[in-house]
Amino acid sequence: MSAIKDGLSNAKGFGLKYIGAIVGALAFVFVLYHSIFYAEPGYIYHVRTLTGNEEVVSEVGYKFYPFGRYNSWKRAMTVQASQGAVGDSIRAEKDSDNTSASLPPMSIMFLDQVDAHAEATVRFSIPSDQDSFLRLAHEYRSPENLLRTALMPAFKETLQANASLMTAEEYYSGGRTQFNSEFENQMSNGIFLVKRQEVTIRTNKQAKGSANVALGTDQEQYGEDSKTIFQVKKVLGDDGLPKRKPQRFSNFGITVVSALVTDMRPNQKFVERMQLKQKASADRAIAREQRVQEEEQRLLAIARGEREVAERQAQAKVEQIQKTTEAETEKQLAITEAEKLKAQAAISKDTAQINLEKARIEAETKRTLADAEAYQKEVILKADNALAQKLDAEIEIQKLWASAFAKRQVPTNVFGAGSQGGTPVGSDAETKAFMQMLTLDAAKRLSYDRNVGPEK
Repeated sequence: MSAIKDGLSNAKGFGLKYIGAIVGALAFVFVLYHSIFYAEPGYIYHVRTLTGNEEVVSEVGYKFYPFGRYNSWKRAMTVQASQGAVGDSIRAEKDSDNTSASLPPMSIMFLDQVDAHAEATVRFSIPSDQDSFLRLAHEYRSPENLLRTALMPAFKETLQANASLMTAEEYYSGGRTQFNSEFENQMSNGIFLVKRQEVTIRTNKQAKGSANVALGTDQEQYGEDSKTIFQVKKVLGDDGLPKRKPQRFSNFGITVVSALVTDMRPNQKFVERMQLKQKASADRAIAREQRVQEEEQRLLAIARGEREVAERQAQAKVEQIQKTTEAETEKQLAITEAEKLKAQAAISKDTAQINLEKARIEAETKRTLADAEAYQKEVILKADNALAQKLDAEIEIQKLWASAFAKRQVPTNVFGAGSQGGTPVGSDAETKAFMQMLTLDAAKRLSYDRNVGPEK
């Protein structure tokens, strides 16, 4: 029995030790669970320990805080007014991929009393050094409180103040960049202190009345050459620089990384007015283009007329030059032809002179030759009384008569008287006598003497 009792006591002791170990392990796990956290990238942690110490954790990794508390702050917080946001949604302690605080589009009022809904985004960077961060954490205690009480009100106030610096027409007439630049400037350096003034300015265009019909288009001017506008002027300090209302968050080392105005939607009446203005501007531009076109057409017609006149003048000048050239050519051709004829006449004259001289020489030569030949013949004739010529002539005469006598037609029977002094009957004697008579007659006509001997 004693052995059994000893065994039970030993088992009980062992169980108590085992339970104690388990309880200790659970206590250690509990302590670790409530004293260790993992520092995420992009966050700064405000750690408060059980002993009352404060620490700023900005490095990534597991951190130990024995039975303390910690708050996570994003290094950069974003306040955004966009179409998709509903109410004032704050997600400062959550790892949001968009913003830390989302607002619906902000309602603003331009200088010319035109309201609009603006979408904008501002990104803030909180300080990372221990003193500045602890001062920020002590003041606002949590990121939500910082966003709700400092960053979001500054965002709204600055955006509304920036809208009062210009009119909606100025914004939509090329002032968008200036509006965005002024918004970022005021978010970073403070809001300008301004005062609103009414200013009367005179217009360059003088209006005219049309009540007096007798004046026609020469109407008298009337007083619509001035208008009253509202201007917002920045209040200047003694140093000449604009006075500003500083941003309260800048006192805690918070800086503005970027400030963007992404969209601006004015009210429907202004949109309709701008549409009418746009239409009027488009009509005016079209009318201006038409006027320019008409002017160009007029100038084109003038240029075309001048071109046609110039072409006609050029054509007339060409024809005149052509006619002048042709006349000058004809004149030169006539002069050349006259000179040619003159030269030909001179050549002909010289040729005639030469021919005349040649004919004269030839005539003189012929006369000389004739005189020489006559003299020769005279000498020959004087020498032999032209016996050779006479013999040749006589021979030819006798040949002719002999040939004629031989070819005469003689009848077979001739009847006639045979006595002298009777009727001729064509006998040989009669023919011979007739031939002698013809011979004598030819010699007489030739004027030569048939007798051979010296000339009497």
